[in-house]
Amino acid sequence: MFTVKKRINFYDCDPAGILFYAKLFEINHSVYEGMIESFKLKKNYWVNDEFVVPIVKTDGAYFKPLKAGETVSINLTVTLKKENSFELTYEWINKSGELAAKARTVHVFVDKKRWVKIPLFDEIVKGLESHQRDVNL
Repeated sequence: MFTVKKRINFYDCDPAGILFYAKLFEINHSVYEGMIESFKLKKNYWVNDEFVVPIVKTDGAYFKPLKAGETVSINLTVTLKKENSFELTYEWINKSGELAAKARTVHVFVDKKRWVKIPLFDEIVKGLESHQRDVNL
């Protein structure tokens, strides 16, 4: 599991001071980027001539309000790893220790020139496995 603490800014919220729904996915992507950065990869994951890793599926559920000024823990886990793809699950835990939101993203490795699926690189597999566990969404 990869964990990040995040303060919810007022600019992340709707007029009622509650996290705007689309911000959940924006912040999740930032956490994902942090996890990938922690792998210390030799090749630039984000900008290279070989591959891209598009998100092909996503969903989210909201259980408790996430308010401006609140600090939450976002737990990111790899919940499924296949030859060409992986699934990430994000659990947002509020200051009371309650699950406030949960989201999932599915990422596929694709050859950048031919736009066909390719196997995950060993370096990526190793990094993903260090954060893998089973989670039911």
